[in-house]
Amino acid sequence: MSEEQKKLLESHLWGIANLLRGKISADDYRDYILGFIFYKYLSEKQYIYANDLLIGEPIKDYQLVSDPETLSAIKIESLEKLGYFLLPSQLFSALTAKGNANTETESNYILEDLKAVMNHIEQSTMGTESEEDFNALFEDLDLDSTKIGRTVNARNEIIVKILNYLDKIDFKLDEVESDVLGDAYEYLIAKFASGAGKSAGEFYTPQQVSKILAKIVTTDKTKLKSVYDPTCGSGSLLLRVAREADVSEFFGQELTRTTYNLARMNMILHDVHYRQFHIVHDDTLENPRHLERRFEAVVANPPFSAHWKGDANPLNSTDERFSQYGRLAPKTKADYAFLTHMLYHLADNGIMASVFPHGVLFRGAAEGEIRKYIIEEMNALDAVIGLPANIFYGTSIPTCILVLKKCRKADDNIVFIDASGDDHFEKVGNQNALRDLDVDLIVDTYRQRKSIDKYSYVASLDEIRENDYNLNIPRYVDTFEEEEPVDLEVVSAELKTLEAQLTETNKTIAKFCAELNIPTPF
Repeated sequence: MSEEQKKLLESHLWGIANLLRGKISADDYRDYILGFIFYKYLSEKQYIYANDLLIGEPIKDYQLVSDPETLSAIKIESLEKLGYFLLPSQLFSALTAKGNANTETESNYILEDLKAVMNHIEQSTMGTESEEDFNALFEDLDLDSTKIGRTVNARNEIIVKILNYLDKIDFKLDEVESDVLGDAYEYLIAKFASGAGKSAGEFYTPQQVSKILAKIVTTDKTKLKSVYDPTCGSGSLLLRVAREADVSEFFGQELTRTTYNLARMNMILHDVHYRQFHIVHDDTLENPRHLERRFEAVVANPPFSAHWKGDANPLNSTDERFSQYGRLAPKTKADYAFLTHMLYHLADNGIMASVFPHGVLFRGAAEGEIRKYIIEEMNALDAVIGLPANIFYGTSIPTCILVLKKCRKADDNIVFIDASGDDHFEKVGNQNALRDLDVDLIVDTYRQRKSIDKYSYVASLDEIRENDYNLNIPRYVDTFEEEEPVDLEVVSAELKTLEAQLTETNKTIAKFCAELNIPTPF
């Protein structure tokens, strides 16, 4: 999305924000705006596709079609191609026009129509391949909520104004190379994340971090059979991988229902066909839904040090994702449970890159034993990348990226990168942010596997053993800066000069005090 388009989008969203200011929370605002944007997208996509089908027909504008036979034919084709179907009267433009009707001659009440459209979109997919992808997508869009208006008429007025603001935005869906709407959606999710506090981590990974993960897992590849994110949030990370390589299928799992809805919307808005993505709603650790699958790329930003059932669930000790390591991750720190889950799903020719808190590098007990097994027995650890503190929404702790591969050579080394220094990020408001040059340096250093003074180090497995499998980055990357030597004779001379100057100054002050007939201050 261009800067001009961003500014225009911000202008319209600011108008909507003023309508809703003081009425609803940032999370509710997100649900309404993204929900209506998604409805606008589905409508315009349906309109463009139907018009393509009408080429050569007497009526070429879908909005004017009323013949049942023609509508039935368009529905069949739409369900196959788009995965859903909208009648001409259910299009975004039709409801917006009704909302702007002259109230002296006709009703501008559209709330019931909108509810019917939301239900129709879901019902049109029932019994089809796309049913799971569209089921309950609009459940967070509550048009009866008194938060947006105490009376039905007040709510209707607000909704009409929102649709009018969105109607002014041209998402250029008829331009093949344009993804304005998808970019706008990503842009909005980022904006909401920046104001959502701690909960932002549930649905959004900062774009520059996503870029690092995506570039790493696509190293030496232009095509991927599949990419998987076990804690996919809004799906932004999966879609970021698709910018680096041609991805055939997207797989993800998400625990939070609202965020799961965001992920499905995000996929559709980025024109990912419903047959290409498989996003499911469930607890990844306790009820994994893709156990039989192995993925060529695995990316994730799992919740940091989350609680899980651990050994309280006896099935975990025999689960193939966890059992070979001899110990289970602690109940209060599921980081290694997520890590081994992802490693289990990684294909032999794949790369896994995931964000974790720094504790995974050095904590002992069960986590230390799992870490040792991954390094020594599996030889799977490929790189450790330290990131700056305060780059994630909702937490200021420093984080790291672990890169793992299954088919490393027996004597392969491990790359350590310390990208946490002040020279490797910029301050943006209250957050730290990686720049493009910082991202490029991290990725290039990983791919070239090179040691750079005070930035990176390529360690042998013997060195890792000598450090008792502790991966704390300062053990490998020396960032110590020697202080300039101090010449004591020069310092002594400067002190003597200052003492003489002070004596002369005191004499001058004493002289002035005597003239003023006041006591000296010393």
